[in-house]
Amino acid sequence: MNHNLGLVVESVVAVLLLLTIGYCILLNRRLQRFKADEQSLKATISELITATEIAERAIAGLKVTVRECDQNLGERLRTAERFAADIARQLTVGESILSRLTQIATAVRPAQDPSAAAPASSTAAAPPDAKSMLAAAQAFAERARTRANGLAA
Repeated sequence: MNHNLGLVVESVVAVLLLLTIGYCILLNRRLQRFKADEQSLKATISELITATEIAERAIAGLKVTVRECDQNLGERLRTAERFAADIARQLTVGESILSRLTQIATAVRPAQDPSAAAPASSTAAAPPDAKSMLAAAQAFAERARTRANGLAA
């Protein structure tokens, strides 16, 4: 029986060794898959790092573009404000000139006697002295030019 007991023990050990070898083969396959997955994961991480660097460069470029646009827009707004101020000033000067021309035209017309005034539906009165009106307008225009040249300088 001793001999049989040794054979049973040896058989059990052999079966356990076979099971261990089978389990080691199974573990080896799993480790190989994990290594393959590790390589795939490394490649994915590498691509992600590359994509992140590209995105960072793009963001930096966009920041530069935004800064340039902001400066350009600010400059254009300042220019537009200067033009608006110039136009407002020119409108004021134009209104002043128009007022003066109206005063000149009124001063050149001969004073009408209220008793001798004709109704509006009748024929128009003779035009005011055109030569004196022309001379006054030319003198006024000359003064305006000299003032404008003085402001421009």
